[in-house]
Amino acid sequence: MSRTFAAVAALTLILTTAASAQMLKTADSSKGKIFVDAKGMSLYTFDKDAGGKSMCNGPCAENWPALAAADDAKPAGDMTIVVRDDGKKMWAYKGKPLYTFKKDSAAGDVNGDGFLNGAWHLAKP
Repeated sequence: MSRTFAAVAALTLILTTAASAQMLKTADSSKGKIFVDAKGMSLYTFDKDAGGKSMCNGPCAENWPALAAADDAKPAGDMTIVVRDDGKKMWAYKGKPLYTFKKDSAAGDVNGDGFLNGAWHLAKP
């Protein structure tokens, strides 16, 4: 089985399980294929996150809402769960917490890519 096929199969499994209530999807954007949430909003990663920990708290979290995970969510494949400083759970892809951006007002917006001197990046498969 090729690595690409295995990755697609694993992602499909994640998308079809009840554990992934957010229904992580991929979409084409002006910057290539990216991950989006159930509403089609672009997802981002933050360079300051390390070791499976979210460093985006307080005002940062107001501008970059976490992709929330239900308390009973179960990780699978490349999807993991991170517990935030406030005790809430969020989804992560390959250990990198996932966020939306407050200034993205419609599905397909990618306004957060490169924000904060390049610290924010579109999450890509």
